[in-house]
Amino acid sequence: QVQLVGSGGGLVQAGGSLRLSCVASGSILSINAMGWYRQAPGKQRELVAAVTSAGRTNYADSVKGRFTISRNNALNTVYLQMRSLKPEDTAVYYCNLHQAAWGKDYWGQGTQVTVSS
Repeated sequence: QVQLVGSGGGLVQAGGSLRLSCVASGSILSINAMGWYRQAPGKQRELVAAVTSAGRTNYADSVKGRFTISRNNALNTVYLQMRSLKPEDTAVYYCNLHQAAWGKDYWGQGTQVTVSS
């Protein structure tokens, strides 16, 4: 069993910053990818950023240069530093753990990020 607990969302003005954190616990393989997805009202869930256990990162074009993803493998924790936030970044952000060897994805409970204009 795997659990993901995310935190760090909130309300911020446009141009501001927030940092999201997510801790994974349970049966965690050493080779995996952790990331953040988001879902705005009426829209599909989309990838924001992901990082593999080897440190390879991937970002959505809309957040490149503004968001930074990082992780601490020893703590099974992933972070998302968000800067220069825009109202269109408003969404529920979900932490994700992908364990390819098992073909499984796990999700956190979601944390709301609201950016006011």
